Amino acid sequence: MSPIEEPRPEMSLEEFRLIRELVYEYCGIRFRDDMKFSMERRLWPRLEELSLPDFSAYYRYLRHDPLRKVELDSAVEALATNETYFFREQMQLKAFSTEVLPLLHKRNERTRRLYLWSAGCSTGEEVYTLAMLIHASGLFGGWEVWVYGTDISRRVLAHARRGEYSPSALRIAPQDMVDRYLEKSAPNRWRVCPEIKAMVDFGYLNLLDADAASTAVMHPVDVIFCRNVMIYFDIAARKRVLKVFYERLVEGGYLLMGHSDLLINLSTEFELVHLQNDLIYRRPPRAQEPRP
Repeated sequence: MSPIEEPRPEMSLEEFRLIRELVYEYCGIRFRDDMKFSMERRLWPRLEELSLPDFSAYYRYLRHDPLRKVELDSAVEALATNETYFFREQMQLKAFSTEVLPLLHKRNERTRRLYLWSAGCSTGEEVYTLAMLIHASGLFGGWEVWVYGTDISRRVLAHARRGEYSPSALRIAPQDMVDRYLEKSAPNRWRVCPEIKAMVDFGYLNLLDADAASTAVMHPVDVIFCRNVMIYFDIAARKRVLKVFYERLVEGGYLLMGHSDLLINLSTEFELVHLQNDLIYRRPPRAQEPRP
């Protein structure tokens, strides 16, 4: 006979609220009131890993244990949703490749440097997509190009660094880009080619930690992509993240966000730029330069 499994502990409403507040304080992600069961189910393995009897003990661990920060990282990793794919939001990418990149080429001709940051990069598809578009433009040969992806999940960052993907990640990728920049590594597996991998880097970052952001993203960047990340933040956390973005962008640098990420009532520091293919935000330049 197979052994009878002990019932898993249930999370009380009070435990849910306490753990939810801790996660929010740490990384800005706010869980709705109807997500108690989802949080309970995703955190069960953490209780088992730590040999804790219930969620009350888990909360005390998260609040007081010397290894609390390590466990908060593990909790966020268990709770985070990470779903993305290559060439997501194609109209915005068209605006980036046909309008923004030529402008940046002209503006940075003297320094011959181009720095991009993908904030909340998940498993890396966006970072590699941007590197492919930069390379395919033919504008930046011989330049110093750096596309940096950050995320709060070390698990997805390890995936991103491997640069190997299933067909679902390539479901809308143009076939010519797949043929040019990815190579078959196994049945139903594709690996990003070395030329593109050499253009990118990945690192851990909690977006609410402004000091860490200034250290991790060492260079002021020309473009920040942060798409469909701030939908998980409340207004206060969004304002803090936007402040970080403003400080890390060069004057005249661009912020490209998901179409549900509007800055209304969040920041007056960015200006809205109307492109032919999309609307994006910009840190205003010191001297007015022509719009793309």
